[in-house]
Amino acid sequence: MEKKRFMVVSGFLGAGKTTTMVALTEYINSTGKSAAIIANDLGANYIIDAEYSGRQNVEVTPIGGNCICYIPDTLIERIERLNKQNPRDIVMSDIPGCGIGALDHVYGNLDKNHKDEFTLAPFTVVTDPERLRMIMPEKADIHLPEELKFLLAAQLKEADCVVLNKIDLMTDEEVDRYVKFLEEACPGIPVFAISAKEKKGLEPLVDYLLSAESRVNITDIGYGGPEFISAEKTMSWFNRNVFITSKDGSEFDGNRLVDDLIDEIRDGLIANKRNVPHLKAFAVGKDQDYAKFSLIGVDYDIIHDQELQEKTDKLRLVVNARAVCESDLLLDIVDDAFDAIADKYDVKIKLFFNECFGMMDEGRN
Repeated sequence: MEKKRFMVVSGFLGAGKTTTMVALTEYINSTGKSAAIIANDLGANYIIDAEYSGRQNVEVTPIGGNCICYIPDTLIERIERLNKQNPRDIVMSDIPGCGIGALDHVYGNLDKNHKDEFTLAPFTVVTDPERLRMIMPEKADIHLPEELKFLLAAQLKEADCVVLNKIDLMTDEEVDRYVKFLEEACPGIPVFAISAKEKKGLEPLVDYLLSAESRVNITDIGYGGPEFISAEKTMSWFNRNVFITSKDGSEFDGNRLVDDLIDEIRDGLIANKRNVPHLKAFAVGKDQDYAKFSLIGVDYDIIHDQELQEKTDKLRLVVNARAVCESDLLLDIVDDAFDAIADKYDVKIKLFFNECFGMMDEGRN
């Protein structure tokens, strides 16, 4: 039986894991080979990454409700399913948020118990220049808790391969400086500089991922220890799915509405001295017209990965957020933001799904 190549893509919130997986998959498919994506999220439903990826002409299947670290049978079933009708040269999956431990829990399990079934591609960690500044010599303050530096450093310790993403936002000199830092921080580990958004630098990375194998070099990264627990305690997860309709039937600008909603959430977080390392919104208007919005912190501009092309009187909207904020407070902030939008645009907002939880909230598990 031919072994199936599988890869985990790790990385900090907002580093571009999904965009990178889509770019890699599109590139691999364009060469006559075949790749597919598993979109993983702790939320129970409505995974924006799966929604968006599925509209990019790539094969994607979601796994929600838990990290793939803790549901090995589900992960294996999805890999098998993706290979059943169309054998893949590689299947890749992200892990939620800024998680750590997948090298041990996922690769360790597959290497120990399913060695004859899977070839483990290099465990890949995606980084972006803005978040790396937290642990570079300048120790930049980007208004995230000190505890989150532990997660970023721990991710790099797991890497077989490091990807510096978003080089389209950098000068050549900056790229050289960041690559040098990563090479020194991860000795012996290859570093690839790419722009997933502009699909630059993909060929050497793809060649490596399709030919090399993981070392499965499991070391103590502090998973489950006091620093890990302190970092996880700072984070809350929010997911909401709503359907928005104009009360009088008139059309509204869906792009402006979502921008205003995100700004209302931003203002609420700033007022409470909280932050949101990654907020994503996915909107579908008329005739499957769709848009994707991202925010990687209260100090940053909203990113429009795709905008709605037409005004609409109906809008399906999904919001996923990973915030440095207590879950109860986060829920209040988001509720207030939706109320403000309902008043401003004179729209009715029907709630279909809602969840908000802290990683360490009592009763969550």
